[in-house]
Amino acid sequence: MRLEKHPILKFKRKKEITFFYEGQAIIAYEDEPIAAALHAAGITTLSESPRFHRPRGFFCAIGKCASCVMEVDGVSNIRTCIVPAKYGMKVKKQTEAKIFPEEFSGSQIFKQTPVIKTDFAIVGGGPAGLSAAIYASRFGIKPLIIEENFLIGGQLIKQTHKFFGSKSHYASTRGIDIAKILINDVQERGINIWTSSSVVGFYPGNILGVVKEGRYYKVEAKTILISTGASEKSILFPGNDLPGVYGAGAIQTLMNVYGITPGKKVLILGAGNIGVIVAYQLLQAGIEVVAIAEALPRVGAYIVHSAKLKRLGVPIFTSHTISYVFGKDKVEQAEIAEINHKWQKIQGTEKRLNVDTVGLAVGLSPSVEILSQAGAKMTYIPELGGYISLHNMNMETSIPGVFIAGDISGIEEASSAMLEGRIAGLNAAKKIIGENKELEREIIKNQKELVELREGPFGEKIRIGNKKLYKEAKDNGIH
Repeated sequence: MRLEKHPILKFKRKKEITFFYEGQAIIAYEDEPIAAALHAAGITTLSESPRFHRPRGFFCAIGKCASCVMEVDGVSNIRTCIVPAKYGMKVKKQTEAKIFPEEFSGSQIFKQTPVIKTDFAIVGGGPAGLSAAIYASRFGIKPLIIEENFLIGGQLIKQTHKFFGSKSHYASTRGIDIAKILINDVQERGINIWTSSSVVGFYPGNILGVVKEGRYYKVEAKTILISTGASEKSILFPGNDLPGVYGAGAIQTLMNVYGITPGKKVLILGAGNIGVIVAYQLLQAGIEVVAIAEALPRVGAYIVHSAKLKRLGVPIFTSHTISYVFGKDKVEQAEIAEINHKWQKIQGTEKRLNVDTVGLAVGLSPSVEILSQAGAKMTYIPELGGYISLHNMNMETSIPGVFIAGDISGIEEASSAMLEGRIAGLNAAKKIIGENKELEREIIKNQKELVELREGPFGEKIRIGNKKLYKEAKDNGIH
């Protein structure tokens, strides 16, 4: 079902088009992903697990899982959450594992490979990547942004809440409006942007292999920023793979970007900032939030967010987790239960909830695959979200001239991602143009702001994680 009214958002849908799913005509709009249009038509099973043929549906909405892969115009393994629908397109549910077609697996893609040279290649067009491009360009650097999605802006384009912080951090501005500010700035500067482009390799000499519109490119860069963000975590419970079990970010994408409801009755798992914000956004869209279950004995979200839900009567069950999801082809019910201090289920505390949607806000994992493949030194720091690349305060990794910023460097808020992006972009510029007093002042200013942003009780975990990180980086010669 499509949303027509929203207290904050206005859905300005483009030209109506028709494509075909298993021979059935589906209405979509230009610049709307295939999977989103199918959801709007009530089709939630997009693929099947290759071994047991269990139904699979929309989960992450950012192309980082395989739940939405389908066959499109005869080509298998198309991530339909980040590929826009086109007129006359023929789409089929994918029911078995497929190898890539010859044009992607053989020599065709590599014939006469074009070589693109750039000062600064930025992998990921979210808040960190856009900020890095803007700040580097201020010093004459010409960046190239490479984005896997057909949209840029990353997580900002689905955030309807107002940000905290100072004026420099866009305080009191909604995430969707911050995205517009950054995107307009990038476009006005004439920064080169490749959308629907996947980095498939990172090779010695700061060379990236990129597939863009079915063609392979070599991008040779003087400096590189990897700002690929993070992927949604899941947890184990029976039924966790059913259509209707979404990552929290996927719910936001469907609802806030494309104006499509994920369901009618929702259970949210996780009462941190993300879970509570998504719950409130569901209520804004007129969708019932049946409950929030939180494994910890307390609510982790900012009080300003959680208080809204309490006023609206949404029950938050602390020391509870999900124990079962019921349904044949999609979510029909969910069971939650209380847990003790050892995280063990307390028998007899089960609560059966009539829901058709489960949103998992159980954390994110940094998307470090490219850096790992490149041979960057990695480490595991739980406080920062798991495996990350060792880096210094300038955001430079163990590979000279290669920087990181955003959730890939540690899971935080978008405000931190933007500041890290600025710092990375400025230091990339410094690598190219050399010492510059104004540039150095900007680096110091943004580093100071980042430290200030992390002060206070909500930044404690990040401070602990970064203390471990910088010590290990120094021990490995990364200063």
